[in-house]
Amino acid sequence: MLDDDELLRYSRQLMLPQFDIAGQESLKAATVLIVGLGGLGSAAAMYLASAGVGTLILADGDAVELSNLQRQPVHSELGLGMNKAQSAANHLRAINSRINIQVLPQDLIEAEVPNRVRGVDAVVDASDNYPIRFALNRSCIAAKVPLISAAAVRNEGQLSVFHPATGGPCYRCLYPVEGQATALNCRDSGVLAPVVGVLGSLQAMETIKVLAGLGEPLYHALLVLDLATAQVQRLATAPRPDCPDCGVT
Repeated sequence: MLDDDELLRYSRQLMLPQFDIAGQESLKAATVLIVGLGGLGSAAAMYLASAGVGTLILADGDAVELSNLQRQPVHSELGLGMNKAQSAANHLRAINSRINIQVLPQDLIEAEVPNRVRGVDAVVDASDNYPIRFALNRSCIAAKVPLISAAAVRNEGQLSVFHPATGGPCYRCLYPVEGQATALNCRDSGVLAPVVGVLGSLQAMETIKVLAGLGEPLYHALLVLDLATAQVQRLATAPRPDCPDCGVT
């Protein structure tokens, strides 16, 4: 049940007929694991906290650096040198003291990913580590947990929701292991700050859609954005029968 303060805090969401009180109660009851509190994770975490997701589990082993502040607004100069998960938790508690925030101040290792995924309602993949992304994919498939994944570099980004239980593809269907060696990254290629903000916000939106049963999550599509030219493409996706993670053959 929502109390009077929550009804006021979330009133603009509650006005939406396709969301209303049932949607808000679904958010309040949900637990979301956010892996990575960098550019994508900053925006995703702030919007999920402000929207009222009941429990956020924040996982990141990095420390806040000066070069992060250009695109990671969940951190500030006061947090320089602090663990990113803890820095983010401090900011999110100031945004919404009514939610539960758990801090995992270390990088996830592949062996522990299944335990971290078990029992959550959604996973936001905002990491820049391919082995962890693949481990999250396998664990989410096994636990039947939606994986909301995004990537951003330069002026471009991609977004999808991987949940093979819906008949759609998994992460590895679209991004096989062989592709990781040539993948671009922000450290080497650069990125404009609003690009990761847009993609992280979209991750929060897709997560809310999944948790509240709102609209049509990107289970069967990949959203591709070029923000330098304001071009957006929605590409249909399908599972690969020979996928080693979710394939049936």
